[in-house]
Amino acid sequence: MAATAAETRVFLEVRRQLQSALLVLGEAKEEDMPMDISIMPSSLQVKTPEGCTEIRLPAEVRLVPSSCRGLQFVAGDGLHLRLQARAEFCPKLVSVFNQSSQAQGCCSFYCQSCGEVIIKDRKLLRVLPLPSENWGALVGEWCCHPDPFANKPLHPQENDCFVGDTFFLVNLRADLGHPRPESSPVEMRRLSSKNHFKPEPKANTKVICKRCKVMLGETVSSETTKFYMTEIIIQPSDRSFLIIPRSQFVQSVIAQCLVELSSARSTFRFTIQGQDGRVYILLWLLNSDSLVIESLRSSKCIKKFPLLEDSMKADSTSAWSAVKVLYQPCIKSRNEKLASSWESDISVHSLTLPSATCLELLLILSRNNATLPPSLRHMNSFQVAFLRM
Repeated sequence: MAATAAETRVFLEVRRQLQSALLVLGEAKEEDMPMDISIMPSSLQVKTPEGCTEIRLPAEVRLVPSSCRGLQFVAGDGLHLRLQARAEFCPKLVSVFNQSSQAQGCCSFYCQSCGEVIIKDRKLLRVLPLPSENWGALVGEWCCHPDPFANKPLHPQENDCFVGDTFFLVNLRADLGHPRPESSPVEMRRLSSKNHFKPEPKANTKVICKRCKVMLGETVSSETTKFYMTEIIIQPSDRSFLIIPRSQFVQSVIAQCLVELSSARSTFRFTIQGQDGRVYILLWLLNSDSLVIESLRSSKCIKKFPLLEDSMKADSTSAWSAVKVLYQPCIKSRNEKLASSWESDISVHSLTLPSATCLELLLILSRNNATLPPSLRHMNSFQVAFLRM
């Protein structure tokens, strides 16, 4: 893909399953500017008096020029048009333990943020998915005798790893140099009889990285630790640590989680809550078959955050697969009524992450929303964003 210095904004969203595409060309200031648009199966070309922008599409994407329809000018965006597209590219969601051979070998657990070794050379003989969070209630409904699993939590053995929606359960042996727990602040409890606060000890469950102090998970019991998928990378021990930009890693983990849960449980609405129980984001999955191509991002007015440096430095004309979501932030008492209604709705699934990661995800969503053409940033009362897969 290539473009001249005088670029025209080009935004293209291809829907693989629908075999259709939405093309947005130009900026608001170009309303009165003559523009010559050439659409070919493998490329787009936009000529204006100021220069020429050409985008060569990925080999797996082909447009159908004769199918162009719905051409209109949208104030603030530029020209919109729809056309047919053929996209053969389909991302394969690769789970950490998608192959039995990998589960049989030795694995090492790393802190995703800094690469610190958390668990070294652990041989995992069994990697098993955990049942849904309400499995106990279902057993009680279907069994005609007392629940045989009552008061028997599922804890992994020494060479086991149990996989939940957003976490791994691992048995930490005594000889492992696992991360030390972070000292939790005392909980303040108000006494009704005397109008003052009294310190009350609170169980210390946080597990943090010794090097970067990032929260990695929580202790479940004296031997079992929960590690969040967004904080840990698990790799075969014979490989070196794989450096993945933080923003890219968080997006891919959350996107994979949304796709897998929507497919397995037919649920498309999610609450993102911290380990403290607070809801930070309401997410509504729209589709998981989008391929987004952009020629130019308007990032001059957006400050650079370390979390987002990888997206700022990335090739701005690259194509990337994504899930499209609607979202509502719930921080600072925003959308309290909507969040309350979602929490009480059995069709909404809750995903728990470290509170800091919830804020990171909200920043990623807001950053992506700000780069979309203005008319595509909102749908009803929700904001729109793409999460890269």
